[in-house]
Amino acid sequence: MTQHESLVEYGSRRVIITITAIFCALLEIVDTTIVNVALNDMKGNLGATLSEIGWVITAYAIGNVIVVPMTSWLSQQFGRRNYFAASIMIFTVCSFLCGNAHGIAELIIFRFLQGLGGGALLVTSQTIITESYPPEKRGMAQAIYGLGVIIGPTLGPPLGGYIVEHFSWPYIFYINIPIGIIATLLTLQFVRSPKYSEKKSSKEIDWWGIAFLAIAVGSLQYVLERGHEEDWFSSRTIVTLSITAVLGLYFFIWRELTYKNPIVELRVLKNGNLRIGTMLSFILGFGLYGSTFVVPLYTQSILGWNAQQSGELMVPAALMTAFMMPLIGQLIQKGVPQQYLAAGGMALFFVYSFWGYKILTPDTGKDAFFWMLIVRGIGMALLFIPITTLSLSTLKGQQIGQGAAFTGMMRQLGGSFGVALITTFLSQQNMVYRNDLAAKLNVNTAAVQQRVEGLQHSFMAKGMSADVALKSAYQSLDYSLTKQASVLSYMDVFLYLGILFLICVPFLLMIRNKKKKAKIDISEALH
Repeated sequence: MTQHESLVEYGSRRVIITITAIFCALLEIVDTTIVNVALNDMKGNLGATLSEIGWVITAYAIGNVIVVPMTSWLSQQFGRRNYFAASIMIFTVCSFLCGNAHGIAELIIFRFLQGLGGGALLVTSQTIITESYPPEKRGMAQAIYGLGVIIGPTLGPPLGGYIVEHFSWPYIFYINIPIGIIATLLTLQFVRSPKYSEKKSSKEIDWWGIAFLAIAVGSLQYVLERGHEEDWFSSRTIVTLSITAVLGLYFFIWRELTYKNPIVELRVLKNGNLRIGTMLSFILGFGLYGSTFVVPLYTQSILGWNAQQSGELMVPAALMTAFMMPLIGQLIQKGVPQQYLAAGGMALFFVYSFWGYKILTPDTGKDAFFWMLIVRGIGMALLFIPITTLSLSTLKGQQIGQGAAFTGMMRQLGGSFGVALITTFLSQQNMVYRNDLAAKLNVNTAAVQQRVEGLQHSFMAKGMSADVALKSAYQSLDYSLTKQASVLSYMDVFLYLGILFLICVPFLLMIRNKKKKAKIDISEALH
C-alpha cells in the first residue's frame, strides 16, 4: 500500500472530513463576493473614497493569489492538518478584526491577512477531499468539492445584500466566526497529515522563490484589479507594476527550475493532463467569475434592481449546478470521457451567452433570465468536475497538492483577468456606441423634434415651466441614449464570452489520445 492510498478514509470519518473541507472552501469563496454589495455602506461608514474602498476587494485578492501556489510547500513544512487549521484560525480571527475595523487602512490590512489565510482553504480542502477518496471515486469527490466552489460566488451577493439590508456591514465578516471555530475543531480532530518528507531547515527554505512569487503575482493582481480605474497604461503605477510582474515571473521560474528545494514544484507541469487542466481552469475562472460579475452589474445598473434582487436571480442556477454535480460525478465514475463532458459544458456556456445576447434590452423582465441561467448552471457543472478530475487524474501523492495549487491559482487569475477585461471592454464599447448613436440622432429631424416636444409637454403637465421642461426633455433623451449604448455593450460582452467558449470545444475534443493514456496511468497507479 502506498503512502498516498493510506490517506483514503471510509465511513463517517470521510463524511466529516468532506463536510469540513466544503465548509472551508465555501467560507473562502463566499467572502470573495459577499463584500461587493456592502462597499457603499462601508464607504459612508468609514469615510473612504471610491478608490480607497476598492482596496477592500483588491487587498484580499492579492493575499489570496500570493499564498495559493505555496500551499503544497507550506503543508509539507508544517504538516497539512496544522497548516489547514492555522489558516482557518487566521481567516476567522481576521474576519473578526475586519468587522471591528475603525478606519479604511485597518480594514485593508486585515483583508490582506484574511486573504493570506483564505488562499490555503480552497486548495488544501480540494487536496484533502481528493486524497480521502479512492482513485475510482475521484469524480464524485470533485463533484462534492465543486458544490462549494460554484455555489460560493453565487451565494455571496444575495447573502451580503440580505445582511446589509437587515443588519449592518460588519456582520458579513462576523458570520464567518462560528463556522471557522467549528471547522478548526473538526480539522484538528479528523484530518490527517501525509508524511511525504521531512520539513526543510530554514537554510534550505527557498526565500528568494517566495519573494519573486509574491512580487510577480501581487503586482499582476494589482494591475488586473485596479487597471481599469487608473486607465491602464496611461498610469505610471500600472506600467511599473506590469514590468515588475513580468520580471518577477521570469526570475521566479528561473529560481524554481534551478533550486534544489523549490517552493513551487514547476516540474509537475510535465504531466500533460495537468497542463491542459491548468489552461482550462483559467478559462473556467474567466467564465465563472466573469458571468457572475456581469449579470448582477447589468441588473443593477440598467434595470435598477437592488443587490438582494440581483443576487436572488442567480440562486436557481446555483441550485441546478448543485443538483447536476453528483450526476456528472457518477458519469465520470462510469467511464464517460472527461473531455466530452467538458466540451458539452463549453457548448452550453455558448448557448447561455448567446441567449443573453438575444434577450438584453433596457427593460428585460426577471422571467426572461430564468432558463438562460439554468443553462449556465448545467454548463458550469459539466465544466468544473471534468476539468478538475482531468487535471489531477494521473497525479500521485504530493503531486496532487501541487496540481491543485496550479489549477486553483489559474482559476483565480482567470477570474481576475475576466473581470478586468470585461470592465474595460464595457467602458470602451459604451463610448463607441454612445458616439455612434449620438451621430445618428439629428436634433433637426421631425421624429426627434416630436419626441422632444412630447417629453416637454409631459414635464410641463407636472408643473415645470416651458424652458425647464425643454431642458429636462433633452436630458431625458440623453439618458435614454446612454442606457441604450450600455445595453449594446453588455450584449457584446455576452456574445464574445460565448464565442470564447465555443472556440474551446474542438480543442477539448482533440484530447482523446491523452485521455486513453490517462486511464492506463490510473490503472497502473491502482496496482
